[in-house]
Order: sequence, then structure tokens, then C-alpha cells
Amino acid sequence: MPHTDILSTIPRLMRAIVLEEPNEQILLSEREIPVPDVSGNDLLIKVEYVGLNPTDAQFAKTGFCKWSYPHTLGLDAVGVVVKADKGVFPGVGNRVMFHGNLGEQGVLSEYVKVPNFAVSVIPDSVKSSHAATLPCAGMSALVALDKLQLNEGDSILIEAGAGAVGQFAIQFAKQRGATVFTTASKRNHKLVKQLGADVAFDYHDKKLADKIRRELGPQGFDAVLDSIGGETTIRNVELMRFCGRIACLNPLPAFEQELMFRRAPNIGIVSLGGAWLANSLCAQQRMSFMGNLLLESLANNALTIPCIIPVEFNASNVSAALNKQLQGGFTGKQVVQVS
Repeated sequence: MPHTDILSTIPRLMRAIVLEEPNEQILLSEREIPVPDVSGNDLLIKVEYVGLNPTDAQFAKTGFCKWSYPHTLGLDAVGVVVKADKGVFPGVGNRVMFHGNLGEQGVLSEYVKVPNFAVSVIPDSVKSSHAATLPCAGMSALVALDKLQLNEGDSILIEAGAGAVGQFAIQFAKQRGATVFTTASKRNHKLVKQLGADVAFDYHDKKLADKIRRELGPQGFDAVLDSIGGETTIRNVELMRFCGRIACLNPLPAFEQELMFRRAPNIGIVSLGGAWLANSLCAQQRMSFMGNLLLESLANNALTIPCIIPVEFNASNVSAALNKQLQGGFTGKQVVQVS
């Protein structure tokens, strides 16, 4: 039986920001939809904050094969458990953070359901708005570094170091003892170096590859975290040592056979959504463990989060924010305050 102390405050309907159908302009709507029912291991969360990601914007344009429409957008959420079966942890009243199921309805709504094993309990010292910056970007950085098997003394190139994934990756790579090279616009070089980057390159520089080679020397990078894709991925494989390691956050380009033989790269793909799409309970639980690590690091002042850019909970503002995600050029994290 569920707890009943606050069930009377849960409404039947809730506000949600939905995508009526995929569209290039990312035009969104506001709807009243039923509050989800929960049972078993599911928790009902009253959403406080939602962190926006480039993935949200990309799929708003193209749609996703598992979605039906109208579809509620959003993957990263922070909120309070308001309904849970007796004996299920975390229970009613706990603040939690999670990265949601890509294949189901999203989190840009006043309430959402999520399995209890996929959430992380937020320490009292961590603000909910700060926690909302962590899931997608922080977990992607951790998965990428694990795939790269980063060891003390390794050299790593982190693309887009001033982006949210890049900011987290720089800090965790330094904690693992790596020498960190990164790309960022010149105005963000001070930021990435404050986070721990040893060397920063201007990604606008037409002679970028040559300057990297002069700085790095002939050996090539041990590892690359590639959040860009396309021709950048091909260039980064060229900059790696033989049998170097690269973790990619975007689909792979078509590689020339000669490059693959000459560099023999170990290629890893980072896919948080895959934990849900593959129905991997272990992978879903691992996201909870990564969430715990991120929250503990933040609580212990061992992690700096990107600057928060607040977004109002309405269709027009969320639409504008998602379009801004794809334009790039900003270093903060857009966070929607839902309640």
C-alpha cells in the first residue's frame, strides 16, 4: 500500500510542455495531461527543476522512433518523491535526481514517474537547481572517461571544453591524473583552465590540427573525448597514437579504411539512452551510482557546475531555450524551474 500522508495533495491533471509533432522550429505546446499512476518500484516525483540538453533539442526537430505524439520532452529532472509503495526506497519526502527513459514520456511536467533504482537521493547541502545540471552532462562525462580507461599520466583531448560535458570531463580527467588538452573559443580559455585544463586551443583556428601536433609532439593523444562528431572525429583519430582510445557522443562518420589500419583506434560510443532502450537493469542502476558520485562530489566541493541559466516553465521559453542549445556558443546550463 502506498503512503497516504500527502496523497490528497496530488491532483488528477498536471501541466506539461509537449511536442505535438517533430518540427524544425521546435514549436512546443502546453497541455493538461493525467498525473501518472505508480505501483511496484515506481516513484511519483513532483518535479522541481529540469535540466535541458542538446539531445532534447535534436529529437524535438527529428522525433524519435519510440515516441508517440504529443510527446512530453525532457530527460534530466530533480524533484520530491510524493508517492511510493510502502517499503520502497527512497520514500515520500526524499529529494531525488535522475536521467529519464528516452523511450518514454519526458520530464517537462509537474509530476513524473521513474523506477526507484534509477534515482539518486540529493544530499541536504546540495541545491535542487544545482543538482539539475548534473545528470546527462555529468554522466556522459563519466561514461566517456570509463570507456577511455583513463590512467594517471595519460594525455587526453576533450572537445568543446566549455560545454557542460566538457566542463565535467575536464575536472574528472584531472582528478584521474591525466594531462588535459581541450578546445574552446578564445573567450572561454580562462574558464577551462580554471577547471583544470593544461592546454586550451581555439577551435576557430584554421591551423588547429597543426598547433595541436606542435604542442603535443609526435606521440599523439592516448585518449579523446569527442562530443562533436563528423569531420572532427576523423581529425581526432588522426591526432591519436596508434591504438589510442576515443569516446564518441555522436554518430560515427564514414572512416577511410587506410586511417583505420594506420591508427587502429579503440572506439567507444556513449549512450545514456541505451540503458533504457536495451532494457538493461544493470545500466539503469549504474546511472543511479553515477548520480551518487556526482552529487557527493558537488556536496564535497570537489566539482564545479556550469553557470545556471534559468528558463521559465512555459512552451515559448522552453522552445527558445532548446533552439539556443543547438546554436551553441554559451557555457552555462539551462534549467527550467517547474515548481
